[in-house]
Amino acid sequence: MPTLVILRHAKSAWPLGVADEDRPLNHRGRRDAPAAGTWLSQELGEVPGLAVVSPAERTRQTWGLVAPELGGTVPMVLEPDIYAADGATLLNVVRTVGPEISTAVLVGHNPGCEDLAASLSGPDSDPVARSMMAIKYPTAGIAVLQLTTPWADVTPGSAVLTHFAVPRG
Repeated sequence: MPTLVILRHAKSAWPLGVADEDRPLNHRGRRDAPAAGTWLSQELGEVPGLAVVSPAERTRQTWGLVAPELGGTVPMVLEPDIYAADGATLLNVVRTVGPEISTAVLVGHNPGCEDLAASLSGPDSDPVARSMMAIKYPTAGIAVLQLTTPWADVTPGSAVLTHFAVPRG
C-alpha cells in the first residue's frame, strides 16, 4: 500500500508589506528544510514518486531545499488547492494521486497538515508519534502514514501513522 508524507513548510519570515502567499523562509527555515530532507532520505528508504506542493513561496522554497537531500529526482506538482486548505480539502488532493505512485509527499500549511494527518491516523498508529503530533505540528513537521487503501479510496482512519518528526538543522 502507498505511503503518504505530510510535510509542513519550514519556518517563514513575516516581511512588512508582503502578501501571505509570498512570504519566504527565514534563516531557521532555510536550515531546517534540508534537515527534513535528510531525515526523509534516511527513514523512507526510497525516493518519493511525487511531491504535491502548495504554490506559496515558503512551501516551494521548503521543497526546493528538501528535494536535493532525497538522492533522486522527484516530480513536483504545484497544487493551488493546498494553500489555506482544511483537512477535508487536502484529503481530496491525496485521492488524486495516481496508482503508479508508491510514495507521495504533500507540502502544505497548518492547520490543514495537522488536520489531515490526525484524521487519517487509524487505531494501529504509533502511540508515541500520535502523541507528539497532538502536542504540536510545528514548522518542518513530518508525518509518515502507511495507507491501508489505494490513494483514491483513502478515508479518515484508513492509515497508520508510523513516524512523526521535527528535524532541525
